Amino acid sequence: MILVTGATGFVGSVLARRLAEQNIAIRCLRRQTSVIPEILAPYSHLIDWREADILDSSLLEEAFEGVTQVYHCAAWVSFKEADKEPMINTNVHGTANVVNLCLDYNVRLVHVSSIAALGQAKPGELITEKNYLEETPANNNYAVSKLESEMEVWRGIAEGMQGVIVNPSVIIGPQAGVDGSGKIFDTVRRGLKYYTRGSCGLVDVDDLARCMIELMNSDITAERYIINAENWKFKDLTEQIAQCFGVKPPATEAKPWMLEFAWRSASLWAALTGNDPALDKIAAQAATVEQNYDNSKIKKAINFTFKPVMQTIQEVCTVLQANE
Repeated sequence: MILVTGATGFVGSVLARRLAEQNIAIRCLRRQTSVIPEILAPYSHLIDWREADILDSSLLEEAFEGVTQVYHCAAWVSFKEADKEPMINTNVHGTANVVNLCLDYNVRLVHVSSIAALGQAKPGELITEKNYLEETPANNNYAVSKLESEMEVWRGIAEGMQGVIVNPSVIIGPQAGVDGSGKIFDTVRRGLKYYTRGSCGLVDVDDLARCMIELMNSDITAERYIINAENWKFKDLTEQIAQCFGVKPPATEAKPWMLEFAWRSASLWAALTGNDPALDKIAAQAATVEQNYDNSKIKKAINFTFKPVMQTIQEVCTVLQANE
């Protein structure tokens, strides 16, 4: 039996669908308040849904009955300071619970981490799996949670667990809607005036799912893999999205000092209104940084060919326009 944590989320639901499309019976975890994604509705006969929180070790252990493989996709993603402690607790302790049960039941694990857990490369070089964070980034709580979650997986591997870690770049796909990476598309569609000078890695969510399945079904263990299709400058990305939507692309560069002012103003307004800030410090700083990733390790390991990012951009825009 295959177990998928976080199966109601963006990555987990696409992974579960791809497994079900192969007529594979799977067990999926969801919290009591979670809604089962529509994309999984046609496969209800193949999915054994279990209500369990990864922090509840007793319910989690019940879900491990008969399980031989676990895809750990569950995670809390937030950059709000107020979420720091509960997010780190959920991501780290939840992963520790999953790892402990994998050890107890001799289960193979594929763990979804993030490029946030990677360190920076030297100027002009691509970031690789060997770039570890030199120190915990105190101002990026999400990175802290993903880095420490990875440490739990490495602990499990050291204790004899078969496991692999994937570090996806920015994950895009029509299933995101206007949340997560979908906010980039929605913002451009509504009229974005400014672009930034930074760059990022992008990967289709279905490619991430395919890589995870290939790694799970391989003999590979004790490795981490960057899952990244292409590196894009933010300026080029927003221009292509604007072109797909048929709107005017951003024409003015947002200077670092402008972004500094913007996130501070957004933070003040959020404090006054009680709403989430429209722009946070982490996003503002990342928008001006060149972050380019090397995908040669995963391509070589499983002979993988990534889907062109331009194709995914067009698919996302088409779906968002249809749902407008």
